[in-house]
Amino acid sequence: MRNMAGYGLVALKGVAMGAADVVPGVSGGTIAFISGIYDELIDSIKSINIANLKLLFTGKFGAFWKAVNGNFLLSLILGIGLSIFSLARVITMLLRDYPVLVFAFFFGLIVASAWFVSKDIRQWNWKTLLGMAVGIVLAVWVTSVTAAHTPEALWFVFLCGFVAICAMILPGISGSFILLLMGKYEFIMEAVKNLDVAVLGVFAVGAVVGITSFARLLSYALRKFRALTLAVLTGFIIGSLNKVWPWKETVQTYVDSHGIEKPLLETNVMPDAFVWQAVLLMLAGFFLVWGLEKLSRR
Repeated sequence: MRNMAGYGLVALKGVAMGAADVVPGVSGGTIAFISGIYDELIDSIKSINIANLKLLFTGKFGAFWKAVNGNFLLSLILGIGLSIFSLARVITMLLRDYPVLVFAFFFGLIVASAWFVSKDIRQWNWKTLLGMAVGIVLAVWVTSVTAAHTPEALWFVFLCGFVAICAMILPGISGSFILLLMGKYEFIMEAVKNLDVAVLGVFAVGAVVGITSFARLLSYALRKFRALTLAVLTGFIIGSLNKVWPWKETVQTYVDSHGIEKPLLETNVMPDAFVWQAVLLMLAGFFLVWGLEKLSRR
């Protein structure tokens, strides 16, 4: 049983997850995994089912709260929400002004995350190696897809919430990047900064429906095929490095709704700027994950 300090630590992990989810290419699910709360998160989300919802709607609030691990979920959601609403402006500004340095830090973090997740694979064989290879190929393909121009209708916002939240709880696949691929990253970030209740409400409903559905599938895979599932997730994380490689060259641009020209298609290039600063930040990201692992063991 956790005490108040324990739930405070859960909230801090939520802050880290929220910060990661704001950045395209970085997954909050990775943070959950390296901080030791991934399985509890999936099981808690999975527990929001028809049987437990009946407890809520029949007035048995205490039983419902206990059944869904409410204190854990509330602490985590508060941390994620605080992080997203407070850091959205800062992260987007840093990505605009210092993209090489920001992505260098997250590159180091993701390299360490791949190492950490792979350590939990107890059995290496041709199946797990194949699973990891499939994960790498899928992640490289997803991160190479050109961002799309899509409608701003509320039905599509719901769909974005549904798909993005599934990616957010997968280590290595960023919900923010999925939003980028669906052409709605900046649209949702603007809604967060401007507190657009209609857009955020519909997006949240889509996220709730998506996460409660997907968590059951993921929980089953981790329970029945843990080694293979972790191998695929490790591949996802390794493949996502394609997206967060700091040095890029713009191949194609587009003009957004505000008349600002922005990159649409980029290709990775050899280091050509801020090299030693980027290397230091990569190391900082790597050792941050290493430190989190040591802390989670304690």
